[in-house]
Amino acid sequence: MDLKLTLNIADPDDFYRELIDSQRHMDSAQAAMMNCKLVLILANHVGDRAVIREALKRAGGAA
Repeated sequence: MDLKLTLNIADPDDFYRELIDSQRHMDSAQAAMMNCKLVLILANHVGDRAVIREALKRAGGAA
């Protein structure tokens, strides 16, 4: 499986709004923890270590 880099989320603006709203009541430490948990949950869902490795590289600034 290759890392998808094209838009693949239906209604991305709605997704972003949901993400922001889900953290609205949290302080920055709680929001950071939620983001870490979300990354781990989604990485587990993807399951392909090569895809996750590529996503980590790209998220860290390596193209």
